[in-house]
Amino acid sequence: MNAQDTSTEFDPTYAHVVYFWFNEPDNEEHRVAFEKSLQKFLSSSKYAKTNFIGTPPKAIREVVDDSFTYNLIVSFESAEAQQAYQDEEVHKVFIAECESFWKKVIVYDANTIDK
Repeated sequence: MNAQDTSTEFDPTYAHVVYFWFNEPDNEEHRVAFEKSLQKFLSSSKYAKTNFIGTPPKAIREVVDDSFTYNLIVSFESAEAQQAYQDEEVHKVFIAECESFWKKVIVYDANTIDK
């Protein structure tokens, strides 16, 4: 798959969920640079099928964690495609451009359950 073939339908096979906590979450310059680099990376990825980039709404329930700065959800057709995404040069460039912005990153990967 190339970037032009990116599906707009979420692939339920494999989900990659990433939370970023910034060192300076209110630094607008860092936020703009992060968003630009992340969007460039995702639009160039050969493996990411769909993606969602978000920020936390103000939590109104105790069970909701709104402490993160950004959330990313990417779908893949397989675990192998997700691993290839990790090894892509565009992924490495994104990390190099932005890793100084965050103090913490947590990743949750999941395979679909068999129905």
